[in-house]
Amino acid sequence: MSELIASVVDGVVQQTKTAEASKTGKNELGKDAFLQLLVAQMQNQDPLEPQTDTEFVSQLATFSQLEQLQNLSASYETSQAFSLVGKNVILETTDQNNKTFYQSGTVDFINVNGNKTKLSVNGSLYDMDQLYSVVDQTYLFEKGLPSIEKDYEFTYDAKMPQAISFEVNLGDGDTKADQIAIAIDNELLDSDTYQLVGNKVTIFPEALKNLRTGVYSPAVIFNDSYYTTAANRIKINVINYEEPQDTVTEDQLNALTDDSTGT
Repeated sequence: MSELIASVVDGVVQQTKTAEASKTGKNELGKDAFLQLLVAQMQNQDPLEPQTDTEFVSQLATFSQLEQLQNLSASYETSQAFSLVGKNVILETTDQNNKTFYQSGTVDFINVNGNKTKLSVNGSLYDMDQLYSVVDQTYLFEKGLPSIEKDYEFTYDAKMPQAISFEVNLGDGDTKADQIAIAIDNELLDSDTYQLVGNKVTIFPEALKNLRTGVYSPAVIFNDSYYTTAANRIKINVINYEEPQDTVTEDQLNALTDDSTGT
């Protein structure tokens, strides 16, 4: 710990900067500022009720504790900033009209200047207090996968057959899809019975006319690199009045006839 050296001229304590004190910023309460406050108190105290030396020492200890807390806070902020390198973050900032908006990206490096720590994101520097959130890489990956973002429920009535349409999210970046396949009841539909236009999928009545009455959940398979499958987001209630009949071949009919005549 460096010593404080002071001289007295005409009864006034003259302050001398130390190497350690000179390192503090202009807007911070360093040791010089603390001593100046003490000297000002001594010069302006009430001669009839002077403060004791114990009170001055107590104040100096309080000021020193405050300085240590400030240094600890700055050190923690710097340590936290370095742990963000390579992480995906969202930053809160304002434009020229003082309108708040959010900037996202990866922290490339940390810039430390005195007690100021800044994050480099997308080529710009941001203060630590602008940090809004840190985003997990797995979350970003899953967010970029193709998906069906809401639930759909339809009714197919064989007496009034209509096409069924719903929207899909084709994904982003390396996991973006441009084609799909559809399976109902574990059977792939013929590609002629549905179509994808933009992000809208349409299933034509031909794909549903042979289904028995019941509830079905089509699965949509995307052609991204992971063949992402979205299931259980679509429900189709099928009402089919003409249930498929089991057919009997001629050989089976002859066998039944022979059995009935005993031949």
